Amino acid sequence: MDTAVRTADVPPIARPECVALGAAETARTADLLAALRPDEWRAPTDCPAWDVRAMAGHVLGMTETFTGARRMMTDMTRGGRRAGDGPFIDGLTSLQVEANAGLDTAELVRRMETAGPRQARWRGRVRLLRAMPSKEEINGATETWRLGFILDVILTRDTWMHRVDVSRATGRTMVLTPGHDGRIVAHVVAEWARRHGRPFVLHLTGPAGGTFTQGTDGPTITLDAVEFCRILSGRAPGEGLLATEVPF
Repeated sequence: MDTAVRTADVPPIARPECVALGAAETARTADLLAALRPDEWRAPTDCPAWDVRAMAGHVLGMTETFTGARRMMTDMTRGGRRAGDGPFIDGLTSLQVEANAGLDTAELVRRMETAGPRQARWRGRVRLLRAMPSKEEINGATETWRLGFILDVILTRDTWMHRVDVSRATGRTMVLTPGHDGRIVAHVVAEWARRHGRPFVLHLTGPAGGTFTQGTDGPTITLDAVEFCRILSGRAPGEGLLATEVPF
């Protein structure tokens, strides 16, 4: 059995680690997309409005949005206008899907391969903009995130979760390793634990899994590591402590 890790001992993800994780995740996503057959691009995903092709357009758009300050500010301004009174993220992702809808899949993959390393490098260089606030809805409440949290954590989580989505939609086995995927999952576990603050023992199975604890006399939960993240992202129902969502 894995040695249990206290969630308080899981280190934060920050520079330069976020650069390595971001670059690796966009590369794995590009590899997955490059391997798809023509019919697989039309498969429905766990995001009801998007098939695989539309989801890939969003992922490419989000990757390219964060390759430079001017591009980021332009896209965020346009996304806010598109959203109107609705959630900002819906406006931004809608624009990304629309902007990339006309690309053939080979060009989409090529641009993903190019933008991934650029995004990772820029995320590691950003200094002054890191304190910029952003309002986000999670667990029924409005939170204020700093751009640094989005750059260091959320962009990689978002791409990772969409790689999960595409793998499930196409029936392809997801590439998972302890050093990359296990690190992302462990950080999700630690944030989940902080958000609900309750004791537990969590056994996550699979290559990205591990055993995590917080406090004493809490419930014992056993789940596949990827399924655990799907539940916390709202893609599958969760009860008890698993009803506490974590942003992806």
